Amino acid sequence: MATIQFRLNGAATTVDSDPHQTLLDVLRGRLGATGAHFGCGAGECGACHVMVDGRAMTSCDMPMWSVADKDVVTVEGLGTAEQPHPLQRAFIAEQAMQCGYCVAGILVGAAALLKRNPSPTEAEVRSALDRNLCRCGSHNRMVRAVLRAAAEMAAS
Repeated sequence: MATIQFRLNGAATTVDSDPHQTLLDVLRGRLGATGAHFGCGAGECGACHVMVDGRAMTSCDMPMWSVADKDVVTVEGLGTAEQPHPLQRAFIAEQAMQCGYCVAGILVGAAALLKRNPSPTEAEVRSALDRNLCRCGSHNRMVRAVLRAAAEMAAS
């Protein structure tokens, strides 16, 4: 066991954990952050994406030791029901989700994209979302939603 300190959605967080336990296991099982989902377990599907120091990363294959002293943001940290993130509003407006399993990871990946590139092209959005698998076929609506959120964020 090791004591690992990091910031989760802006709050200082300390956990005693096996340093090789995955971030996803700790988020879901111990910290109640259940937005990131277990999909493939191999870092290939994107359902478990979180932001680590502003970059979208897979949490299913990320050991806890690797997040020590870092900023981790999950979908729960993007916005609230009262004040949703522009991406969350845009996904609702564009009806860019169906089953919802992949959406948390896609929202986090899109938020990381908009953090580093506030005015992405359609091709850049598609490239950023390429790491996320969606069986429902909502990708075109998701791309429109990300572009809509980027426009809203640029206007405010």
